[in-house]
Amino acid sequence: MFLRLVADSFTRRPRRKLLTGAALALGMAVATAALSVSLNVGDRLAQEFRSLGANLVVTPEADSLPLEIAGVDYRPANSGAYLPASDLPRLKTIFWHNNIIAFAPVLDASGYLAGKESELAAHQGTAVPLIGTWAAQPVYLPSSGETFTTGIEKTNPWFHIEGRWFAAGGGALGRAEFPGEPGKGFARSNVTAPVECVVGAHLAERLGLRIGDRPYLNVSRAEETASSFPCTITGILSTGGQEENALLLPLRVVQDDTGKPGQYRKLYVSALTKPEDSFARRDPRSMNKDELERWSCSPYVSSIAYSIAQALPGSDVRVIRRVAEGEGSILRHVGTLLWLVTLAALLAAALAVGASSAASVMERRSEIALMKALGAGRGSVGFLLAAEQLLLAVVGGGIGYALGIFWARVVGQKIFGVAPEPSLLVFVMILALAAGVTMLGSVIPLRRAAHFEPAPILRGE
Repeated sequence: MFLRLVADSFTRRPRRKLLTGAALALGMAVATAALSVSLNVGDRLAQEFRSLGANLVVTPEADSLPLEIAGVDYRPANSGAYLPASDLPRLKTIFWHNNIIAFAPVLDASGYLAGKESELAAHQGTAVPLIGTWAAQPVYLPSSGETFTTGIEKTNPWFHIEGRWFAAGGGALGRAEFPGEPGKGFARSNVTAPVECVVGAHLAERLGLRIGDRPYLNVSRAEETASSFPCTITGILSTGGQEENALLLPLRVVQDDTGKPGQYRKLYVSALTKPEDSFARRDPRSMNKDELERWSCSPYVSSIAYSIAQALPGSDVRVIRRVAEGEGSILRHVGTLLWLVTLAALLAAALAVGASSAASVMERRSEIALMKALGAGRGSVGFLLAAEQLLLAVVGGGIGYALGIFWARVVGQKIFGVAPEPSLLVFVMILALAAGVTMLGSVIPLRRAAHFEPAPILRGE
């Protein structure tokens, strides 16, 4: 009988119900779109931010002295400490291994042009900075048996190169088929492929170097010796940084010619992270067991840095604050904007439902008075009216969810490049929000209806 009364009341006055349902559906549609985009856009923006460059840098622990001024790290580096490249596969074994998008070791050296080709003879003995790194280096992961390709091409995708990067050569790091001992460099006599390199734009302009040139290089010596080797230029690099004044070569080449086989000086890591809050910035040494577990299980850039330091013995992992804080600030602002839009939509829906509910109660004063005159108590009247509003909330919330998913796909694709998929979690949240907004907007009219005195109303007073 109760359900029949609710259904009968719901079908009467369709215009009033339609207006209330439309207001509720529009509010829930905006909330659905904002929630769907916010749940999907965070990961998408984090992926896009990786184009800003690496957000972590790893150096030898003995390579730095602590010097921090006004929160900025000014630690100088000496030239005597290196880290083994054979440990790098461990980066994909830490708890946050899926968040490690790419990493690229770097070994700097001083080199000289040795001439050889007539058009480059005028630059005989010219000093050039050398940067040994990976462009797209396969790394064998013993833990999974898979091969992970990484390098500066992925840690710094914003680098603009005319031509192409040098070839990796030599197979995957950590595989037995790699020439020489895995992770320990190689002997030049074992390499049959010619050495390739990439030249910085400023250096290329200063020396007149072009793609296809084959300058001879000598490491640490200005005079031409038998140890000089030709390097075929495959690309010209523009970065806006120090790389534009250097020659970039495969890491193994610089390791071999500097007498540092299997070692690197610095490691850049690009990792997906979440914005840091006050808890994330706490010193893990001051945390208790539960706090440390919670901190370690959150993808903060500091917690990922801590995990990397544990995986690479003798390393010091620092956050590149300019990149990490910029990412976090933008993510927070986008998230705040979406939540404000959601709250504004919910508030507008609550006001619309409240106004409609108040008008409906005033129209039904006689009906409510008659129910109470026939013996219905305040609780029964309030429960009946609340049930009608909840039914309206379910219908309006369902329509709003469908409309909101459509908006979310359009907005997400146009602005963020990602189209959110329907989510059961969002659907349940929207129904709960619709019910909450409806009851919040109706609480005053329902309370007033429950306190109506039937006698004066039935007398027409």
